[in-house]
Amino acid sequence: MQTNDRGPGREIRIEDLLRELAPQVLGALVRRSGRFDACEDAVQEALLAAARQWPEEGTPDNPRSWLLTVASRRLTDQLRTESARRRREELAASLDLSVPGEVSAHDDTLTLFFLCCHPSLSAPSQLALTLRAVGGLTTAEIASAFLVPEATMAQRISRAKERIRNAGVPFGMPPASERSDRLQVVLQVLYLIFNEGYTTSSGPDLNRSDLTTEAIRLTRMLHHLLPEEGEVAGLLALMLLTDARRAARTTADGSIVPLDEQDRNLWNVQQIEEGVAILTRTLGKVPVGSYQMQAAIAAVHDEAPSAEETDWPQILALYEVLERMSPGPVITLNRAVAVAMVNGPRAGLAVLGTLDRDDRMTHNHRLESVRAHLLERAGEFAAARDSYRKAARMTASMPEQRYLALKAARLA
Repeated sequence: MQTNDRGPGREIRIEDLLRELAPQVLGALVRRSGRFDACEDAVQEALLAAARQWPEEGTPDNPRSWLLTVASRRLTDQLRTESARRRREELAASLDLSVPGEVSAHDDTLTLFFLCCHPSLSAPSQLALTLRAVGGLTTAEIASAFLVPEATMAQRISRAKERIRNAGVPFGMPPASERSDRLQVVLQVLYLIFNEGYTTSSGPDLNRSDLTTEAIRLTRMLHHLLPEEGEVAGLLALMLLTDARRAARTTADGSIVPLDEQDRNLWNVQQIEEGVAILTRTLGKVPVGSYQMQAAIAAVHDEAPSAEETDWPQILALYEVLERMSPGPVITLNRAVAVAMVNGPRAGLAVLGTLDRDDRMTHNHRLESVRAHLLERAGEFAAARDSYRKAARMTASMPEQRYLALKAARLA
């Protein structure tokens, strides 16, 4: 029996269901066959078949079993058409993939997270594979999200799967001794997906809500699988508290609105409340990590009634702890802003000066952008104008280019 209610809301529910089931079906198939690359292609074909059929024919009573059955048949077809026909057919027959029978309730989504973020893969490959295998996005959707041709993204995903196959990576949880480090890689991948969506590195738009929404969804999934992991909770809280400001970040024509000028009535109160609640449940109960500290800083911003009432001394104290915990140029850059807000722009500029010889910041427009802002606050308008112009030349984001060029023009 199949349900057959239709309409726009129905289509949305089917899409959400497919995204939720994609990693479960892929995990079940890989666990049985051991062929991640072939299984992933088969699952994608099953998802496409469901997207075409379910809106017209209705959602099956057991959609997970339906997808696994279709994906199993697709996998069997793939195995039979490979060059080593006889060996592949024998493997397919021994696995009995065409009739899955009772579907295990075991969920391998967490194992897929670790597999897609395997250290042997480059960061771009980890991003793409996570969105494809765990997120259930098509190659075209991922290519669109990262503004690259579909053929380029297809090649990237294909090479990633080939590397996993050639490395002989088993489908299973990493050893306990490696699990913590591998989890950090998973979190970093999710963080990168969110950041690319929140402030796109290039193109005409400041943000990509499809990417931020997907990053939050995947992190929420990971939090459900690992509810006791403080850094997973911290990352989810950070995403929610940051994304809550999205509606206020640009004007109707796409122009950037800096944080201190945003209309806080446009901030998403529900997301702020959820982020604060997750953070509150976590802090003090588990070892504090960098994502929790960043979430705490975001919470201080979000809970301030106005820009003038922001508790900058508390933010500075949190950044000082964060920098000791997880030192890096981006943290130092953000601390410089907090120092300027507490002790004046010249104090902030002194902190920025420590980054001038850091090769990691050579091509980062944010260093020049922050320098320009602090120089302007210090009354050094000519130097500020030059820094704004330099920052504008360094970014590929069109909204940031316009914002920085306009700031420079106003100081001419």
